[in-house]
Amino acid sequence: MSPCYYGYMGVYDTVIVGGGIIGASIALEISQPGMRVVILDRQKPGRESSWAAAGMLSPAPDSPASVPLVSLAQASLEMYAAYVAKIEEISGATTGYRRDGALEAFFGPTAETNRNELVAEYRWLGLAAEPASAMEARRLETELSPEIGAAAWLPDEASISPRELMQALLAACRERDVDMRADSEVRRIYLQRSRVTGVETSGESVAAGCVIIAAGCFSQLLPGMSRWAPTRPVRGQMVGLRQTDGPLQHVLRSAHGYVVPREGGFVAAGSTLEDAGFEKKVTAGGISKILRAAVELAPQLARAEIVETWSGLRPDTPDHLPVIGSAEVDGLFFATGHYRNGILLAPVTAKIIGEWILQGGSSFDASVFSPMRFADNISADDKAGAKEAGHKRIPLRDNCAGKQP
Repeated sequence: MSPCYYGYMGVYDTVIVGGGIIGASIALEISQPGMRVVILDRQKPGRESSWAAAGMLSPAPDSPASVPLVSLAQASLEMYAAYVAKIEEISGATTGYRRDGALEAFFGPTAETNRNELVAEYRWLGLAAEPASAMEARRLETELSPEIGAAAWLPDEASISPRELMQALLAACRERDVDMRADSEVRRIYLQRSRVTGVETSGESVAAGCVIIAAGCFSQLLPGMSRWAPTRPVRGQMVGLRQTDGPLQHVLRSAHGYVVPREGGFVAAGSTLEDAGFEKKVTAGGISKILRAAVELAPQLARAEIVETWSGLRPDTPDHLPVIGSAEVDGLFFATGHYRNGILLAPVTAKIIGEWILQGGSSFDASVFSPMRFADNISADDKAGAKEAGHKRIPLRDNCAGKQP
C-alpha cells in the first residue's frame, strides 16, 4: 500500500487549513447541502490570533501601506451586521457586536492640527469622520480624559467580542455539518499535474478538490506554500480590565493605544507590535506601555482591576496586505496574512473565496491581494517542497468550481 493511503481519513470537497476567524467564516459560507467541508487546525480551532484580537472594526488605514485595503475593509464592515445575524441565528449564541462609533483622541499643542489632518484623510478615503472639540468629545464619552486637545468622531465604526464571535461561528459551522479536527497539523499539500488533490496531516491523508490555506502566520511553514504566502508573526500584547466606575460607551484610541469596551464592564486594552518570532508571552514593558495609553485616554481606568493579560501572533506579509485568491495550481486558494484586520475582513474574505469555490469566480476585484504577487520570490526550499508534493497521489474528488482567475 502506498504511504499516502496510511490512515486515510476520507474524501472532501474542500479542506480548509486553519480554524480561525477566516477559515471558519469560509467554511460557513460554503457549507451547502451535499458539500463536504473539513477544517484542519494545528491546535484547537479559534485559539490563535482570532482569540487574541481586540475586536475593533475600523476600515481606516493604520499606515500608508494599508491604504489599498480601505475599499475592501469598507465592504466588509457593511456586511458585518448581516454576517453576525447569520451566525447568531444558526448558532443561537451572541457575539457582542456593537456599532457605537469610536473616538480618536489627540493630545498636546498640535492636537487640533493633527485631528484636522486625520478627518481630511478619512473623508478623502470615503470614510465618515467629524471633527469634535474636547468638550464635544467628552459629551459623547464622559470618561474621556480632560487633558485631550481635540478629537475625531467616527460614527460608522463598530466592535465585537472576538472570543464570543469565534465560539458562535464554530457552533454555526457544526450546525451546518462542517467537520472540524483539532491537533491536525498539515504536513504536506498533495499536487497532481498542477492541481491540488488533498493534504497529509499526522500520517493521515485527506483527499479534496479544493484546499484553502487559512493558517495565519503559520501558513509560511506549510511545505511549498511560502512561495505564495510568505507570512510572518508579529506579536501583540493585550490587557483585560474590569471597570469599577461607570462603563465606557465607545472605542477610544490615540497614537499610543486603544481601549475597547465590552459587556459587563470588561475593557480590552492594547496593544504592542513586536518582531518576536513565534514566541507568545507578555512582558513588563509591553503591559506598562498599554496601561499608560489606556489611562491617558480614560483616567478612571487607573482604578480598574487587571483581570487578564495575553498575547497573540498577527499574520503579517512583506507588504502588510492580506493574501486572498488562487495560485497557479488549480483548486489551491489562499486566505491568510490579514495582519491587524482579520476580524474585520472575515465577512468579505469568506465571500470572495466562497464565490470562487461555488461559482468559479468572484464579484469582488481582489487582484491586488493575489498570492501571485509573491510567486517570483520562490526559494530553493519552496521548489523542493513543491516538487516533493507533486510526487504524491491520493484519490481526487474533483468537485471544486474554482479555477485560476
